[in-house]
Amino acid sequence: MAVSNNIIATINFIALICSIPIIFTGIWLASKPDNQCIRSLPWPIIFLGVLFLLLALTGFIGAHWNNQGLLSFYLFCNAALIVTGIILLILAFIVTHPSGAYSVPGREYDEYRYMGYSEWLREHITDPENWRSIKACLASSSICSKMVRDSYTAPQFFNARISSLQSGCCKPPTVCGYQYVNPITWINPTNPIGDVDCIIWNNDPNQLCYNCDSCKAGVLGNLRKEWKEANVILIVAIVALIFLYLIAFNAYKNSQAGPKK
Repeated sequence: MAVSNNIIATINFIALICSIPIIFTGIWLASKPDNQCIRSLPWPIIFLGVLFLLLALTGFIGAHWNNQGLLSFYLFCNAALIVTGIILLILAFIVTHPSGAYSVPGREYDEYRYMGYSEWLREHITDPENWRSIKACLASSSICSKMVRDSYTAPQFFNARISSLQSGCCKPPTVCGYQYVNPITWINPTNPIGDVDCIIWNNDPNQLCYNCDSCKAGVLGNLRKEWKEANVILIVAIVALIFLYLIAFNAYKNSQAGPKK
């Protein structure tokens, strides 16, 4: 029994240490400039890391003090967390699979189509109430203004790798035919087309294309990219939980069986 408990305690001590990078990954995502206006992504990762830490701590304490009730609770929670993680992973892949990104001739950066993203993302991230706060945050941030500080010429800008937020929110869509002055200042075309975003665009730094569907698409494009990265963390966490569960369950079963006579 002592050997089995030592195995459970050891692997959960390792898991305890491994949970710290997951928590810090969530904090890192929250601190990235592209995510400062969208707070819905980092918290699930931080929450997962905290659950991982608490679970590992429970297993370590239960094994170290040979508390069979705590070990049983640990195994139950571990199994429940594995199932929950798999469900979340499947849902995340379904929600983030459609992409509204499309290439534009003569441009290194992509542009983004709002209707190209999943209905769930469109409804839950860019609904009117959420979008008001996201739009206000974008307008007060340096996401667009910092492009002006880079002093792009037109060819340099068209060949730059700008983010989805900058592509969708800081400039008019290429199809509108606006003439480049600087990344956030464009001259109206002589014969503008009927695209709604082309009419909405405004050179006012507080407005730009923050009211455009292309800006919403840029936000969703950024969110999709970050979720794809977060899915990798989730996959690693689930594999680790399954590994921990199998070892801990086998050790727990051996400890329950007791020494052979």
